[in-house]
Amino acid sequence: MKKDKDTKMGIVVQIIFVLLILAAWEILARAQVFGPRSALVFPTLEAIAKAFVRNFVKGYGGVSLWKYVLNSMKLLVTGLLSGIILAFVLSGLAILCRPFYHVYNLLVSVCDLLPGVALLPVVIVIFGVNPGVIVFLVIHASIWPMSRSVLDGFMAVPPIYVEAGENIGLKDMSLLTGIYLPATMPYILSGLKGGWARAWRGLISAEMIFGIASCPGIGLFINQMRTNMNNEEMYATLLVIVIIGVLVQYGVLVPLEKATIRKWGMSR
Repeated sequence: MKKDKDTKMGIVVQIIFVLLILAAWEILARAQVFGPRSALVFPTLEAIAKAFVRNFVKGYGGVSLWKYVLNSMKLLVTGLLSGIILAFVLSGLAILCRPFYHVYNLLVSVCDLLPGVALLPVVIVIFGVNPGVIVFLVIHASIWPMSRSVLDGFMAVPPIYVEAGENIGLKDMSLLTGIYLPATMPYILSGLKGGWARAWRGLISAEMIFGIASCPGIGLFINQMRTNMNNEEMYATLLVIVIIGVLVQYGVLVPLEKATIRKWGMSR
């Protein structure tokens, strides 16, 4: 009962906060604090709402924003799933093989510090300009934080759990799937959240820096709006990015958390 009340209060507080932000934005827009530039810097909410609809109806150059969104999501899903699978496989090998653990732990520590955007020139030189480059950057953005969380989770498993698993005959892969993975679910979900966020930001950044005409994405659309000084459309596209992020957070990650670690009593 107390938990339900706290959840409802949290939702109310969040709604109030969003309404206050929108009210402050509208006040600044109508006050024209930037003079003649106010319409560019702070367009009214009505203008942004109309631009939001216009993006999906007319788009840019006759291409609807829907196509840009679908292209971005296709690249994101491909790279993110690849990064998650690689993170699980390599982290599992690291637990089963101690020498590999030391090597992979060093690799994670080094590569996690390298922004994907910094690797972009090198990747373009090697692979050229194509959608595969963006997929590679999404994998790079997601695999390292995911691996770090999984590795930390594996190392945090109480030895008594491992010993209990070994006593009932579990070893190698059966020990990994029967003991390590269930015990590290909080770490895994934390890694998923971090990996998803890093992958989403990396995708948009890469698309903004070099747009691919054969596979235009949301980042390219934002850059086109900026170049043409269509700031209302640009703000509306940023709103699309936020909406997608919220949908993934509350439509995928939160239900997954409720169905696993909360259901199992591993978190509050």
